[in-house]
Amino acid sequence: EMQEKKIFVSLFLGLFLVLFGVLIQKICTAQEKKSTYVWGLCKVLKRVCSCDVQSVHYFSNMTFNCVAYLICPRLMINFVSDPNDYLWHGYFYALLMFVAALMQSICLQQYFQLCFKLGMSVRTALMAAIYKKVISNATRKESTIGETVNLMSADAQRFMDFTNFVHQLWSAPVQIVLSILFLWLELGPSVFAGVGVMLLLIPINAVLVAKARAIQVKNMNYKDERMKIMNEIFNGIKILKLFSWEPSFQKRVEKIRNQELKGLLRFSYLQSVSIFVFTCAPFLVSVVTFAVFVMVDEDNVLDAQKAFTSISLFNVLRFPLAMLPMVLSSLVQVSRPFFVCQERLEKLSVFFLPGCAVTDYVWLHAFSHYLTLGYILHFPCSVNLEIPCGSLLAVVGPVGSGKSSLVSAMLGEMENIKGHINIQGSVAYVPQQAWIQNATLKDNILFGSPLDEARYQKVIEACALLPDLQLLPGGDLTEIGERVLTFMKSLFQFLNICVLLSIGILLCWFLFQTRILVTHSLSFLAQVDDIVMLVDGKVSEKGPYSTLLSNGGEFAQLLNTYGSQQEGNPEDEATGNCHDILCNYGSITSSNMSLKKALQGKPKEKEPVAEIKGQKLIDKEAVETGKVKFIMYTRYLGAVGCNLTTWIFLAYVAQAAATIGSNLWLSEWTNDAVKYQNMTYTTAIRDTRVGVYGALGISQGLFLLAACMLSAHGAVRASRVLHKHLLSNILRVPMSFFDTTPTGRIINRFAKDIFTVDEAIPMSFRSWLNCFLGIISTLLIICLATPYFAIIMLPLGLLYYFVQQFYVSTSRQLRRLDSVTRSPIYSHFSETVSGLSVIRAYGHQERFLQHNEKIVDINQKSVYSWIVSNRWLAVRLEFVGNLVVFFAALLAVFARDPLNSGIVGLSISSALSVTQTLNWLVRMTSELETNIVAVERVHEYTEVPNEAPWVTLQRPQSSWPNNGEIRFVNYQVRYRPELQLVLDGINCYIKSSEKIGVVGRTGAGKSSLTNCLFRILEAAGGKILIDGLDIATIGLHDLRQKLTIIPQDPVLFSGSLRMNLDPFDQHSDKDVWYALELAHLKTFVSSLPEGLSYPVSEAGENLSVGQRQLLCLARALLRKSKILILDEATAAVDMETDHLIQQTIRSEFVDCTVITIAHRLHTIMDSNRVMVLQAGKIVEFDSPEELLQQHGVFAAMARDAGILGNQDTAL
Repeated sequence: EMQEKKIFVSLFLGLFLVLFGVLIQKICTAQEKKSTYVWGLCKVLKRVCSCDVQSVHYFSNMTFNCVAYLICPRLMINFVSDPNDYLWHGYFYALLMFVAALMQSICLQQYFQLCFKLGMSVRTALMAAIYKKVISNATRKESTIGETVNLMSADAQRFMDFTNFVHQLWSAPVQIVLSILFLWLELGPSVFAGVGVMLLLIPINAVLVAKARAIQVKNMNYKDERMKIMNEIFNGIKILKLFSWEPSFQKRVEKIRNQELKGLLRFSYLQSVSIFVFTCAPFLVSVVTFAVFVMVDEDNVLDAQKAFTSISLFNVLRFPLAMLPMVLSSLVQVSRPFFVCQERLEKLSVFFLPGCAVTDYVWLHAFSHYLTLGYILHFPCSVNLEIPCGSLLAVVGPVGSGKSSLVSAMLGEMENIKGHINIQGSVAYVPQQAWIQNATLKDNILFGSPLDEARYQKVIEACALLPDLQLLPGGDLTEIGERVLTFMKSLFQFLNICVLLSIGILLCWFLFQTRILVTHSLSFLAQVDDIVMLVDGKVSEKGPYSTLLSNGGEFAQLLNTYGSQQEGNPEDEATGNCHDILCNYGSITSSNMSLKKALQGKPKEKEPVAEIKGQKLIDKEAVETGKVKFIMYTRYLGAVGCNLTTWIFLAYVAQAAATIGSNLWLSEWTNDAVKYQNMTYTTAIRDTRVGVYGALGISQGLFLLAACMLSAHGAVRASRVLHKHLLSNILRVPMSFFDTTPTGRIINRFAKDIFTVDEAIPMSFRSWLNCFLGIISTLLIICLATPYFAIIMLPLGLLYYFVQQFYVSTSRQLRRLDSVTRSPIYSHFSETVSGLSVIRAYGHQERFLQHNEKIVDINQKSVYSWIVSNRWLAVRLEFVGNLVVFFAALLAVFARDPLNSGIVGLSISSALSVTQTLNWLVRMTSELETNIVAVERVHEYTEVPNEAPWVTLQRPQSSWPNNGEIRFVNYQVRYRPELQLVLDGINCYIKSSEKIGVVGRTGAGKSSLTNCLFRILEAAGGKILIDGLDIATIGLHDLRQKLTIIPQDPVLFSGSLRMNLDPFDQHSDKDVWYALELAHLKTFVSSLPEGLSYPVSEAGENLSVGQRQLLCLARALLRKSKILILDEATAAVDMETDHLIQQTIRSEFVDCTVITIAHRLHTIMDSNRVMVLQAGKIVEFDSPEELLQQHGVFAAMARDAGILGNQDTAL
């Protein structure tokens, strides 16, 4: 009758929960219609709690679980205790237990399959939403790249993990209530003593969760900050190498990493305490309940039926008590990303008007913006501007006047304070800094447009690209990496113009409709229709060239002061060809002739051709196959520490021994009911039983606490060691590695793989060791009860081993595929972030969104396959576990006469627990092996060959170089072994304090020359001597710290302005201010409230490109090197700033050797000598005067630039 009541109660509660789910579904459906504010939450609740197949499977699982784990063990114990019971009853009970356990397994695994599919869908939706948020207009002001990478990697994975167990939020309390109800039926009011213990544990749980939340939120901020810096390091790695700043940024990252690991250690300690409390909770409840039960009434004797039914209930109680804090912890971890991921897209203030009949001009009306790129507030700028349709408008002004901001505002990239912009038709955009995708050159030109071969060839011809394509190994099929090689950078600005042609919007004067040209060059302003002069964010003047010149305003002053440096006769230049704007140097007429010949001789591409050597730049990421090498485990354990690993293992063994001891002691205790059936059960015996049982339970918890504490300390130590080795090595690899490896692939190591090392591997190790020792303990107990079970163990073990091996190899490779297919997601994301303005200007957001969805779907294929393989494993392993239960019960029926009820109860209750434990052991074996792949991937990047040592035993004198003499001796260099030489047989001698200009068309080898001086590229032949010392014989930092470069791309890092100038704090504030004064930035920096502590945003986006270039000049002034290299350093500044920079260089570096890579010929016309490079060889090398008289290559360049031999070129 009692069993029937229990079954009825279980089924009734299951039906009640189904109806409860239906009620929640109806409430959520109604709420959706009422309020859009809670629409998202209601949708999730509806999905999770709806009365669908998922809920039915879960409730059915609970019902079969009740039958298999609560009712059948009691029936079996009654059967063994009663020798007069029919034998077929025992067989029936064993079969019933097997069938109920089997049905419970099937329902549970079907439920998990649906949960994991839901989690996968949530992860996919989040990643798509995050990417969509990134490509929206307001994102860059809200989140850094590092934060967003973390959202897409770790936080999205946390969401997926949380949805897998979200039902535990309500089912865990229900299971606790059910267990207490059944315990009441077994032990009566004594159960309230155990309930009291559980109530005392609730505030402990609340404190642990609150502290864990605080630590986790702080740790997430540390992760975001670390990933932001790592992203900046990889984007600006060349600057770090040129200035020898790697140690400074390594210390900066390690400082944040140490804070992160301290938080992780505190979180792990709290987790250890939580595991201790909730492992001891069922035991403490059972000890207190049993003690009260036997003490309140002398007639209450603890027999096997009550004890082991109660033990089974306590085991059922153990799962929700263990899962509830874990689910609450997961809820804490996802609560912050949930609100961050909410999409808050701003409404744009730029209106695109379709058709041409609406209006014939573009207007900016009462347009006021605050420059809020980054997070620093600049001056407000108010602009009223009309641009007639078909006109050519030039925007000029000094550095920081708002030229780039005006263009950004028209593209919708700025935050609108008031006013509006109306634009008729489509927009094309050529940014100041070229943005190139990781694809072939042809794909970059087409930019998603269908290929029209005839038109494509015309675009190539119009942009004068054919001579440049001949330098590339694969022509227009050459793959371009994220970090384009320096000799190709000018070429890539042409590619941006090619995009305009290929999509048919704008190009030359006769093809463009309305053209807005933001420029610092003055030589062709006479050709434009209107000129807008910006000063301090406002339109100072507007009108035609002649009008502004006659007005005598700021524009006329600028032109009179600096115009002669760029042009001979502006009016004559007005009739020049538009290619003067686009091409660097060279005769346009001769170029056009050669282009046409090349075009005629170039066969049309009809069939795919074989890949040419050097054409492929980015190789696919290598995927390891086969079993993970055992050395990876030893490498991780070595990082933990050998001594610490030994103590952790001994602590877990001691905990398992205490568990076996407590179970055996309880078995003996229950036999007292038979032994002292007609005798007095003394208080001393009772107290001994209770005391020893309690002591064994407490020792079990203490050993577990010690093991968890030690493993937490060891895991943090391993994380520190592995991350340090990875970071140290990645900063020492040559530049060619970054040129050929996508940033996302490297970021993946520092994001997902380090996250796995930090959190997943320690948990996998702990779980695996617990499961392994638990199974050994269970099998020992079953064999002790029924020795014949050892015979059954052999075939079951073979079946178990076969399933495990088949699954582990599959799961391992699927996880590897998951890691490899995850990298393109991050690479595409980084690429998108760097080109957001271009993507939005061309309106290609949808195409990039679709591509992101495509690569996420590719990743999801491996994720889904892994989920299905887990369910395949679980069904088969739980079947093996159910066979263990069945044979343990069957053997107990066969040998019931010599057995006592206590040992049978212990055997069956242990066998019931082995089902889940077997499943978890294989799962944890696979999880551990797949997670250890992260160690394998981290180790892969710690083994990448390094560049030359930073410091060697042969160190130059501290005063070297004294003179700054440079000699190239038959010098040769190539970018990669399979490519041709970019410099071939360079022989030259540069005297001390000599000023050298280097010129040549795109790809001639100008920037490669500077890379060789810094040993960014190592020699393929010959050598470079500085003051007679071969630079190949000294350390890289000893060399690079003695040279100074003002680079072509002004790269800044997030942090203070002072950190960007002096990251090692080697100079006083006085020196820094003096350098800023010489760089003409002192006034600007002084006007900032923070001064030198002014926070620079990511990539320096809260400063104009010109201001960034001036900061690079200030860096050079601080270093005071004997040799200075200017790599087209004034390309992004106006003429006035250019003049100031040249003046500063000539006064402050008068005793230095200066090598200038020329962008504007006037900057090198007063050089001592000019080096003309062509195809990697020196074709001319003499003074500018001599070269102009020779009528060679340099003279042709000077004529094209409007510089005459008799012109005064002194600055």
